[in-house]
Amino acid sequence: MLDVSGSTLQLSGELSRLRKSHGGIAGKAAGLFVPHVEYGQRQLRWIDAELAAATRLATAAAELEEPDMQLALLRLAGPRLEAAMLGSLLLAAWVDILNLLDVAFKHGYRAVETLFVDMDRWQKMVEPPMTALASREPGQVEAAAENMPALMGYLSGEFNRTAERLHTGLRNVEKVMLLAQLVEMVTMVSAMRFSLPPMRPSAPVTLGMGMVMGDGGVMMGTRLVVSAEWVEMMRRLVRSGVLSLPAVSAAVRIQSGQVVMAKAHGELPRGVRAALGDGPEVRGMRMTGRAGAGMAEPPRHHVLPKEFREWFEKRGFTGEMDIDQFCVKLEQAHHQAIHGGGNWKLGRTWPGEWNRMIMKALQDAESRLGRLLTRNEVLEIVAERMNLYKIPMNFTRWGGR
Repeated sequence: MLDVSGSTLQLSGELSRLRKSHGGIAGKAAGLFVPHVEYGQRQLRWIDAELAAATRLATAAAELEEPDMQLALLRLAGPRLEAAMLGSLLLAAWVDILNLLDVAFKHGYRAVETLFVDMDRWQKMVEPPMTALASREPGQVEAAAENMPALMGYLSGEFNRTAERLHTGLRNVEKVMLLAQLVEMVTMVSAMRFSLPPMRPSAPVTLGMGMVMGDGGVMMGTRLVVSAEWVEMMRRLVRSGVLSLPAVSAAVRIQSGQVVMAKAHGELPRGVRAALGDGPEVRGMRMTGRAGAGMAEPPRHHVLPKEFREWFEKRGFTGEMDIDQFCVKLEQAHHQAIHGGGNWKLGRTWPGEWNRMIMKALQDAESRLGRLLTRNEVLEIVAERMNLYKIPMNFTRWGGR
């Protein structure tokens, strides 16, 4: 979270500067490129919002004592962090392109129309994965993660070709050298510096970064994969269900420059499997929808009964902690059993029916304390009852089904 937050802070500063760069990209042809800067600012807003929500969820998890509920809250934070992490990588590449054009315009580059057409084309390529990541729908996020390394590879190639074209278009030797320096420095926050090929000898600019050879021949970008401890943490988060393997795989592949490593659809590169632990549980993690698994979507059960939404809101369940975030997928038989059978009206007459039981437990606790329960106290009580009813603490958002 701190790593992504640092990147977004730098991106925010760069976008603000570009928005006011009247001698460069913001002033060229009466602000023809300003909408592309504003597009980056709009993406940064949702990335910052998801990162802030993930941070609040992780903080809430740290305040709990029940370990299963702690892990459950971290699993709620995970998709938000994944979306913010991948979104910030893609946005960093976008900002690099904007920076490249900005310095070219400042030094007299004139072929505006061609670059405008290119920017429009590139934005249309960036928009679908950005929209998918902002949705936080697991299927869409994982599909975007799978495709991102190839997209970043393509954008890297386009960046390199554009930089060469700008070198050719700027005839003055001093201007060419200034552009070369910019290309070398512009990628301070971008993942593209991990994957760009070196430019021709006529333009001596290297947009690379030193690689470190890890165990099993894994090439790792030193900014992201910094130690064996990092790899071990990623392995634990993946196996605990906090982060998804496709998202971690995409980040590692992008940062290490291996943008075309995958040899088959849905198959992880061997180096990434080695870094994350090449066991059966890792090899078995493939991106698949419920149709690919050959089964219908199981029913989602509100752990915090939705007919008492207002009751829970008064005790802090709002925003990313809204009761719609606390749903679990159960097999049909299990779902019916905790509600007293297939007829929910008859089920509510049974004292052990989930909604009736959990609300009684919460209200009794408040009566004993003589005050409203805190959010954490509610979660501790709910966790105890979930263990009793053998309900897995693996929450998912309510989708209206």
